Amino acid sequence: MAAAKKRTISGIEDVRDRKAKVIKDSGEKRHIAALILARGGSKGIPLKNIKVLAGVPLIGWVLRAAVDSKQFDSVWVSTDHDDIEKVAKACGAQVHRRSPEVSKDSSSSLDTIQEFVRLNPEVDVICHIQATSPCLHPFHLKEALEMITKQGFTSVFSVVRQHHFRWEEVKKGGSVATQPLNLDPSNRPRRQDWDGELCENGSFYIYTRATTERGLQGGKWAYYEMLPEYSVDIDVDIDWPVAEQRVLRFGYFGLDKPEVVLLLLCKVSGCLTDGRVLISVSGEEMVSVNTRDTMGIRMLQREGVEVILISSGEDPVTKALADKLSQRTGCEVKQLGKDIQCEVKAMMDDKDLDWKEVAYMGNDAPDVDCLNLAGLSAVPQDAPVVAINAAKYSCHSAAGLGAVREFSEHILLLKKKAKSQMEQDRIHRNTF
Repeated sequence: MAAAKKRTISGIEDVRDRKAKVIKDSGEKRHIAALILARGGSKGIPLKNIKVLAGVPLIGWVLRAAVDSKQFDSVWVSTDHDDIEKVAKACGAQVHRRSPEVSKDSSSSLDTIQEFVRLNPEVDVICHIQATSPCLHPFHLKEALEMITKQGFTSVFSVVRQHHFRWEEVKKGGSVATQPLNLDPSNRPRRQDWDGELCENGSFYIYTRATTERGLQGGKWAYYEMLPEYSVDIDVDIDWPVAEQRVLRFGYFGLDKPEVVLLLLCKVSGCLTDGRVLISVSGEEMVSVNTRDTMGIRMLQREGVEVILISSGEDPVTKALADKLSQRTGCEVKQLGKDIQCEVKAMMDDKDLDWKEVAYMGNDAPDVDCLNLAGLSAVPQDAPVVAINAAKYSCHSAAGLGAVREFSEHILLLKKKAKSQMEQDRIHRNTF
């Protein structure tokens, strides 16, 4: 992965910053905290910060990067909303419940940060990460923080290089003609002959405690340049589908390499079907299976992933129905008892598989243990909260309406990423 570029901008190092540097030089360890601001009252997209993006709540992408970077003594989410608090804690963050005074539409980020700093006197350096930057990776945070901890800067912020020709705005009804701001129209440069301009991408701002008394940038400052593929920001609805595709390609999926799944265990009722059982006058039981889901299963099978359909004691599938499903999908249908985790582990042992090689798709409380343990796990869009919180991927589709197909595509995407990464490692070893 190519490292981002780092450059400095000369700033004025004041007395407070020099004092902080003396403390650092004396050997005293500074407390470095990550802080994500996530107010519940987003106007553009309601509850945007926990809306699911590529199977993960939006804020979860940056929290995973922050936690996995192992650069922080504490990771915080500042919020005024109960649902955001639940997601933040599930992702491993502490929660700062901001006061009503800094939760208004008119409140600035600086107001909230200053409140956080006042209530947490042990914090010396704050890394303010924007929740709407889901392509942030741990290496970005590590490299930028080293500019604070090793190079003595007091403020570092992320930028992206852009090649946009800008013109002066003419107000409606104005009589003055527009003027170019960053180009000579008679000598327009080619992109390759122009370095472009550095623009803040809002991904993160890092600063010392003293800096927050004045703003988010001050003292001896520097910028950290991120490559365009990682500079993704979400503001309005139209940004969402574009961001989702970028995240699937350039997002950070965790410390380990993408899991190579060999077995998918999928609940029949509530995942492959919509949970309903239709009973005819003659007593025959029927369920509806979506052809998109069966196609998703076949896609996995073609790529060497075994698929087993499972039914639990709470919602058993009759033998006749199991036989029909097996014929339709080409999968074995297994009836499990109440202790799903124990029986799944026995199946894995028989196949000599570890949890990281298993994907699990469930839909309710009895599935929580398996959803937590599996290398990949998913729930349909209409699953209850207890299952959603345990799953690593939340489908956009509801049960029986394409959720299995969606999870199958997600598994294959990660399988492709893992294969690509292994191939890249092989090329690097042979070349260098």
